[in-house]
Amino acid sequence: MNIASRQWIRIFATDITHNQFCILGRALAYKSAFSLDKLYPTSNIKLYTPTFVPEDPNAKFNGYIPLKELKITYSRSSGAGGQHVNRTNSKVDVRLHIESAKWLAEDVRDKLLEQHKNKLSKEGHLIIKSELTRSQHLNLADALEKLRKLIWEAAKTPSEIPPETLEMKRKQHLRAARERLFEKRKRSEIKQSRIPPVVDL
Repeated sequence: MNIASRQWIRIFATDITHNQFCILGRALAYKSAFSLDKLYPTSNIKLYTPTFVPEDPNAKFNGYIPLKELKITYSRSSGAGGQHVNRTNSKVDVRLHIESAKWLAEDVRDKLLEQHKNKLSKEGHLIIKSELTRSQHLNLADALEKLRKLIWEAAKTPSEIPPETLEMKRKQHLRAARERLFEKRKRSEIKQSRIPPVVDL
């Protein structure tokens, strides 16, 4: 073995031991009870879609939104300027093309188109914006939660009102109408009593 190969082996060996020592030092260093890896041991900064999707055959929507179907863009937040606002793209704009979203039931898509006409673009994208916080990730989570709530509301089936409730509402409406007419007559009588009597001479 020549001198050059020995030197390369020596360099690699010292580099490996140095890296191992650094990793070992970080692992054995003091960490507070409030350090992020202790508070959130299973957290991941990367944006990803979970592989497991719970399937419920009876549910129209189970809360799962595939990120591949969304168009997510980031931009500068509006409002008062500042060092952070002017330098980071913290505002989140999430767009969902409703007609091509085959993961939603057809009646849910129709309800979304009907209920949220003012949030649709010309191309048929449902636009959700969020600039709630300074953090891009928190704004993305907020926008996805807004979208999820809109889909939940559209997926809800209207519950049937029992006949007892309908009868109770009808009686309340009649009672309110009677009270309104009573107050109206009472007010009319007060006004009539203020008019002086006409005396014929």
